[in-house]
Amino acid sequence: MSHHNKDTGFLGENKAADYLISMGYTILFRNWRYKHLEIDIIASKENCLHVIEVKTRRTSLYGFPEQHIDAQKMQHLKNAAALFQYQYPIWQILQFDVIAIQLYPEDKWDLFFIEDVYF
Repeated sequence: MSHHNKDTGFLGENKAADYLISMGYTILFRNWRYKHLEIDIIASKENCLHVIEVKTRRTSLYGFPEQHIDAQKMQHLKNAAALFQYQYPIWQILQFDVIAIQLYPEDKWDLFFIEDVYF
């Protein structure tokens, strides 16, 4: 991954975390890893564990950010969430969410929060 892409992803994850906090979520982990699996944000709200994938793009030339989550990524998220629940069995209720962020010039951006994604 290029340095530019990492910067874009980091910026998007910061915006996503700020948004979640403003909506009453508690951020438990950012970039939680187990071997090759990663969850961008793990948060909680009202006794529910939220596994959140953040996708950020600087251009819509190739589609919206949320369109770049493929079946393999979804499977990795499910596997990572199962491992997380194994390590932290207190969490019984789990929900998958997506935050898509489109960046524009001059520090403008849009955030699209897709809750309770089923795959």
